[in-house]
Amino acid sequence: MRVGERPEIAQLPLFREMDDAKRERVFAGSFLQVFPPQLTLFELGQHADFLHVLVDGVVELSATSGGRETTMRIVEPVTSFILAAVVNDLPYLMTARTLEPSRILLVPAALIREVIRQDTALMQATMHELALAYRDLVRALVDMKLRQSAERLGNYLLQQDFRQSAKGVVQLKAEKRVLASLLGMTPENLSRAFSMLSAHGVRVEGSTISIIDRDALNAFARPDPIPV
Repeated sequence: MRVGERPEIAQLPLFREMDDAKRERVFAGSFLQVFPPQLTLFELGQHADFLHVLVDGVVELSATSGGRETTMRIVEPVTSFILAAVVNDLPYLMTARTLEPSRILLVPAALIREVIRQDTALMQATMHELALAYRDLVRALVDMKLRQSAERLGNYLLQQDFRQSAKGVVQLKAEKRVLASLLGMTPENLSRAFSMLSAHGVRVEGSTISIIDRDALNAFARPDPIPV
């Protein structure tokens, strides 16, 4: 990592409250790289050699079994991903692939584990990120078990609107086939779900989704009472 890049990275949530000397030790052994789109960063089953922190861009996490593949998560800045594998020194349970040009900090896994044991602030930040990842997993399971496909899509759009600006305009961060996989649908089912949502206050223009009647969409999608 170049010296000029360090002040920006030092303000990331994972590193912000660390002891300065220990943060510099982490940065001295880390790499900040820009990766092109559609690049596989690591694969399911591979040993976790690095902690990945997404600074800019979008990354898809996917899993495979029996010749089938599904999208598990779409990662947006700024956050680490698959932190649990790094902390526990275990293989990755998912494959990571960039969806657009992405700037990613790579911290050697052994180094981050060592410094976590030494720096209380980093330990707390790590616990916080792991807790947020767990809550995201619970939300995804609730969606799959309690909502029909169009309701899942409507709830996803409301969540994205809350995270992006709460102004009623959502920019999709991935291709619709990836979004379909994330929500447990086929691309055809996703298209039908978007058509159904047109009767509940949603207008689709390519990758731009407008919520023109929030009350109607809320009534149909039954959003989470706890937004974050």
